[in-house]
Amino acid sequence: MTSVTGSSAASDGGLERDFAALVEPMRREIMAHCYRMTGSVHDAEDLVQETYLRAWRAMHGFENRSSLRTWMFRIATNTCLTHLAARSRRPLPTGLGAPAADPAHEPRPDEAVTWLEPLPDTVVWGNPTTDPAVAAVDRESVRLAFVAALQHLTARQRAVLLLRDVLAWSAAEVADALDMTVAGVNSTLQRARANVARLDREAPGEIEGERLRGLLDAYVAAFEAYDVPAIVELMAADVVWEMPPFPGWYAGPADVAALISTWCPASGPGSMRMVPTAANGAPAYGLYMAGADGAHRPFQVQVLEVGDRGVGRVTAWFGPRLFSAFGLPDELEPAEA
Repeated sequence: MTSVTGSSAASDGGLERDFAALVEPMRREIMAHCYRMTGSVHDAEDLVQETYLRAWRAMHGFENRSSLRTWMFRIATNTCLTHLAARSRRPLPTGLGAPAADPAHEPRPDEAVTWLEPLPDTVVWGNPTTDPAVAAVDRESVRLAFVAALQHLTARQRAVLLLRDVLAWSAAEVADALDMTVAGVNSTLQRARANVARLDREAPGEIEGERLRGLLDAYVAAFEAYDVPAIVELMAADVVWEMPPFPGWYAGPADVAALISTWCPASGPGSMRMVPTAANGAPAYGLYMAGADGAHRPFQVQVLEVGDRGVGRVTAWFGPRLFSAFGLPDELEPAEA
C-alpha cells in the first residue's frame, strides 16, 4: 500500500490526492457499517460524510501504526457512537414487544417512534457483484433481521459485535479503538452475541432462479390486480406483515388478507403498480397507488423475505422519502394500453 504520509518533499496537494484515492474505495463498506450501527440509511449517509471529513482533517496525523482501513473504520465507529449517544434505538413493529394486532381495527401510525429503515442495495453494492461468495457474506451482514436485532443492543455492544464478528478485528484492536480493556471487549461481545442470537431470525430455506422469479412475478401480478386471495396464497403459513410507522403487526395469511381487504385504499385492478428494487440483500418493491386523478404516486416500499414455503415476511415502509433513497420515480407514467 502506498503511504499516505508521502515524502517530506510531497506537496499537500499530492498528499490529498493520494489520500482521496486510497480512502474512496472504502466508502460503500463504511456506508454499510454506519447503517448497521444506526439502522438508518439517511443517518448513515450523513455519518459517512462526517467520517471522511474527520479523516481528511486528521490525515497528517496518520502514521501507519495500523492499516488505513482500520484507521478509517475506527473513525467511522466513533463517529457513530457520538451520534447515537443522545438517540433512541430504531425498532420494527415486531420489536416493540406487543402481540399481533387485530386487522379489524384501523391501523394508526405512531410518528413518535424513530423506525428502522431499509438499506437500498445500490447504496452498498452499486451493480451486482460478480463474486457470489463475497455477495453472500455482504448480504448476510445487512439482512434486515440482523440489523433489527442489533437495535436491541446498546450502541457500544453494537460497535464491539460489528468490529469483532463482521469486520473480524482482534479483541486488542477493538479495545484500542473504543478505549476499552480486552476483558471489557470480550464480556461485551459475549452479551451482544447472546442477545442477537435470541432476537435474530433464521433465514428461511432459500429459493432462487426461475422458482424465485416466478413467485415474485406472481406476487406483483396479484397486487396489481388487487387479488387478495392470490396475494396470500403466495404467503407462508406463519407469514408476518409489518408496516412502519404503524406499530401494529399481523400474523398469518388470514389476518394479512383481512388487513389488505379492509384498509388498503386500492379500489380494484390497476389501482396499484409495483416497481422492482432491492433492499438489505432481499427483493423489494416500490408500490404506487392511484390518486383521484388516476396518477400513480409513492405509497409504500415493501421488502420481502422469501423462502421455500413462500413469502415469509413483508415489511412495508410508508412515505415518499424512501422512494428518493431507492432512486424510484416520484410518479409513474401511465401504463400502456
